[in-house]
Order: sequence, then structure tokens, then C-alpha cells
Amino acid sequence: MGESGLSGGARGAGSYTRRVDTTLQDPLVGQVLDGRYRVDARIAVGGMATVYRALDVRLDRVLALKVMHPGLAADGSFVERFIREAKSVARLAHPNVVQVFDQGTDGTYVYLAMEYIAGCTLRDVLRERGALQPRAALDILEPVLAALGAAHRAGFVHRDMKPENVLIGDDGRVKVADFGLVRSVGSVTSTTGAVLGTVAYLAPEQVENGSADPRVDVYACGVVLYEMLTGEKPHDGDSPAVVLYKHLHEDVPRPSAAVPGLAPALDELTALGTARDPGVRPQDAVAMLALARRTRAALTDAQLDAVPPQALADGHDIAYDRTSVIPRSLDVPRPLPVNEDDGVLRTSRFEAEPVPERRRGGRRSRRGPIALVVAVLLVLGVGAGVWYINSGQFTKVPPLLSKTEAQATARLKDAGLDVKAVEHAYSDTVKRGTVISTDPAAGRRIRSNDSVTLTISDGPETVNVPDVQGRTLAGARALLRADGLAAGMVTREFSDDVPKGSVISTDPGAGSKRHAGTAIALVVSKGSPVDVPDVTGDDLDDARQELQEAGLKVTVSATEVNSEYDQGQVARQSPAGDAQVAEGDTVTLTLSKGPEMVEVPNVVGASVEDAEKLLAQSGFEVKEDRGLLGLFGDTVKKQSVDAGEQAPKGSTITITIR
Repeated sequence: MGESGLSGGARGAGSYTRRVDTTLQDPLVGQVLDGRYRVDARIAVGGMATVYRALDVRLDRVLALKVMHPGLAADGSFVERFIREAKSVARLAHPNVVQVFDQGTDGTYVYLAMEYIAGCTLRDVLRERGALQPRAALDILEPVLAALGAAHRAGFVHRDMKPENVLIGDDGRVKVADFGLVRSVGSVTSTTGAVLGTVAYLAPEQVENGSADPRVDVYACGVVLYEMLTGEKPHDGDSPAVVLYKHLHEDVPRPSAAVPGLAPALDELTALGTARDPGVRPQDAVAMLALARRTRAALTDAQLDAVPPQALADGHDIAYDRTSVIPRSLDVPRPLPVNEDDGVLRTSRFEAEPVPERRRGGRRSRRGPIALVVAVLLVLGVGAGVWYINSGQFTKVPPLLSKTEAQATARLKDAGLDVKAVEHAYSDTVKRGTVISTDPAAGRRIRSNDSVTLTISDGPETVNVPDVQGRTLAGARALLRADGLAAGMVTREFSDDVPKGSVISTDPGAGSKRHAGTAIALVVSKGSPVDVPDVTGDDLDDARQELQEAGLKVTVSATEVNSEYDQGQVARQSPAGDAQVAEGDTVTLTLSKGPEMVEVPNVVGASVEDAEKLLAQSGFEVKEDRGLLGLFGDTVKKQSVDAGEQAPKGSTITITIR
């Protein structure tokens, strides 16, 4: 992301053009939306919206502001889809999903206030480094699947998974963005009008009939895995139609065909995720995540750290690349393997100890005689005892994730281990009755005949949504946390009955049963609406006084503009006059530098048509004065402002015709 906070939205339908040229003047930069969000910089532009870095002046925090293009705000379907993204994501309280804080409108602007992620996208990583090592690819894939798994279990399908929508923060955290195409699993059967999503990652059933259930996200993740392992998309072509045809009629190739030496288990994982028959694929991202973790557990360190051939050809530092995900050019810490529970790529700096060169000449090492003594001891049987003490007494805890308690117990018994205890915990992503975790963890060294504690999933915990109507926002959030829920998206509406800052309603409503950790959307009162006075053309002091008397705050933009108004008068205001805002909201005023002065061209002696064209090109309005003598004339005899003089651009020049 460089400084792209959020990389969600839509190139075509789903991502942003990054590293935008912010030197072009943007009318929103410097403005305060909804009296709360100060727009500081434009950081990404897409087909549906623009993303800005902004400051929440109430909470003094940096966030990403996603603003729909004003031209689309009149289209109800676009607005519905835009708001649906906010509501969908706000219900997912998951560390690997970009969080939505707020949604609202300000005049013609419809916006989302979202979590600001400084870092890069997976697309940046692939563009910079090409193929990744298997360990790094799994480090990214697993938190992505964890995020999608939470969405799937909540009843949503993303439908537009691709590297542009996978964010990797400077802190190593992996997040999924852009739920703009998200739909309820039960409400989506087909897509009409146009195929949504990016063609390189569309599942065959999306191409064929537009159907979308969690398995289309699984397919897209399988394609992303192939791309991470090989550095290339599995299907290419001269046109989108060719790519779509290949998705329908050709299997995704084995990654090892493009990168010799990749483990067969990675081929199998990719094949399952990208099976053309959705019935062969894992049923959702949770099941795919379990397969990914089993694949990791089955691979050796050498297989996980296999260096892609092009990395050697490009001269990459192999010691650095072994676990590196984030490009060095972005100057962020190098990520280490992902934690199964929180989806965080642990970061640290790699320092390799230098290997001393073998001396040429000089005295021979004394290790030769020592090795000879050790060899003799081994022959005499002494070594057998040493081996038993250091190796024979130990084994590794087998991977048991998603196994039933009976299966896990049998697997431990086969490994010479016992079950020490069985504990239970709620889980939204692990199937009831299967293993969530073990203590010690899978792969840990443990003494033979030792014991392992199993934690078994009791499935999702459900709680009642409390009644928070009339409470302050802070009080409502505290009560939701106390009941095991999370505060989700906050939408503000005017209310004549509920005091400003207090909760009007929740979605879902009070008394509804929801899983523990579910985000509850809150509607908070803005108080009674205040009509914004129109102060354009007023002197600054008069405008400030009128706005303050209406109960509004005033801020003055540092940028001045040319306008029809005199210097120092208000050229424009945001929100505009007659808009409705809440009492105490801020109105931003932009002052006039006065009219732009333009030199008047000489049109005396020219024909009327030529004179009017020349004056219009210079930015003037034209008025004809023919009188009685000029009714049939076609030559300009006089102009109201002499040639060479300065006049305000947009003012009227009268031409006399004879």
C-alpha cells in the first residue's frame, strides 16, 4: 500500500488504482465531511469510489475514507451496494477483516469511514518478488481463509477475492478488504447484466450461470495460492473471454509444473481449491483452512522453504527470502510464520551468523581425533545410550486440528502419547466436536509416553442482544462488550425524540440471539436537524456569525479560489446552503481571491460572429447593442471595455453593431 490505507473498492468492480497522482487538485482535500472527517490526502481511485486518508477530528485518529463518486450517488443500486459493503463488514468482528467504523452522507457525498492500513497489497508483493516460498504463501493464505471463514459462517460470500484485496500491514497483519460485492449466501443465486469480479479468479459456476456460494471464494483462494507459488496466473489469454473459457474447460495446472521441486501436497491443496466441480472443493473457507494447515504440518522445513528458481536467477538473498513476504523496497519488518489463532505475521529482523572459511594450510583441526574417539565409543555401544537420551525418548505432537475427540485420541495413542485432559471452548470457525488446539501444539517436541491436552469446539456461543436504546454510544458499547458482543458500524440519523449522541436502535434488534463476538450495528441520534444557512457571497465575519447563531462550528479552508465574489468573501461552503446537519457540526468555508482578471481582445471591425467567438474563448459573456441603425448590420463598431484592458472572467462585454 505504500501509503494506500485501504485498498478495497473497484477497478471495474473490485479494486483501486494505486499510487495516485495527488498533485492534481481534489475538491475534497482540505474539506471536513459531515462535520467530522477532515480529508487530508487522496490515496486511491477506483471505478466506483475514491479513497482518502482522513482524520476523525472527534476521536483524533487517522482512518481511510471511501467516498462514492458523486456522479454515481444518484444511482440507487450503486448506493445500495456501497452501503451493503459497510453493513456486511461491520458484522464481521474478525482481526483479518478491514474494519468499518462509520457510514454516512454529506450533500452529494456518500462515504464509509474504514480502518487505515499502512503497508502493501499482496499484488504489490507478487509484482515485486514474483513467486513466494511455500511457507510465505501459506503464511498469507491462512489468515485470508480465516477471514473468509468468518464471513462464510456469518452467511456472506465475498465474491471478489484477488491479490489486490489482500492487505499486508507494516505490522505484518494480513487483512481482507473490499466486501463491495458481498451477498448473503441465501439471497444470491445468479448475477444478471454483467459478470462481477475479476475474470482471473472467477469460479466456473460464476462464469456459467452467475451462482455464488462460499465455494466461489474457495476457488479464488486456490487461484491466489497458485499465483503465490508460481508468480503467474493459471489461465491467461488475449481477451477476458479466452480466460473465462479456460476457467470453464481447463483445470488449473499443478504449481510444480511451473516450479519444479514443489511438494506434491501443495499441488493437491491447489487442485482441491480450484476443482472445476464445486462439489469436489471444500465446502467453505473454514474447511479449506483446515486443509491448508494439514498441508503445512505434512511438509518438511526444506519443502516449506524451497526457493523459487527465479529468485536464484534474480540474485535474491536466499537467507532473507526463506521466510520473507513483504518486499524489501517497502522497508517494513520481515514476516515470520503466521499464528493459527490471530492471523498475525510475526515480525523480526533476520541475522545470519557468518560461516568461517576453512583455513588453507596451517595446523589441522583437532576435531579429527575427537571424531575418531566418538566413532570408537559408538562401536562399543556407548553411543546407543547417548542416542536414547537425546532422541529416543522424544517424539512430536501430531497435527490434530479438526479431528474428532475419538480420532485425536487414537492418533495420539498411535504416536505413543496419552490424553491428559479434554477441555472445551466456543468457536465460530471450528466445527462442534472437533479439535481447536492442543497443548503442547502440533509439531512440538514431547517425551514419549507423555500426555497432551485437547481443546474441543462446542460450536458458536449465542447471546441475546441487549436493549441499548437511549444509552450513550460509549455506554452502549460497554454493555455490548459485557454481554460478549462487539459494537459494529455506527450510523447517525436525525431524531427529534432521542437526544444527540444517544442510541436510536440496533441491528439486529434487542432480544435477538447472535453468536458471541458478533458486531452489532448502532444507529445514533444526531439530534434535531439544523438547516445550514447559505453564506456564499458574505464577508467572512458575517458568515461566521450567521453560522454560529445557527448552532454550527466554522472552519476556514487554507485554500482560496477565484470566483465571482470579491476577495475575502465566501466563495463556497461545505455542507452547502439548505443542507441539514446536526447541531454542533462544522461548516468549512472557502474564501474568494476575487474574480480572475482576463485581458479583453480587440473585436472592433470584426464580424459579429467572429467577435462573439473570440470574446467567448477569452471567457466573457457577450451582449449585442444594435439600436435602430444596427438591425441589419454585421460589423462591430464599438466594445464596452477597450481592447487590452483587464476585465473579470465571466463578465459581460457589450458590442455595438452598425
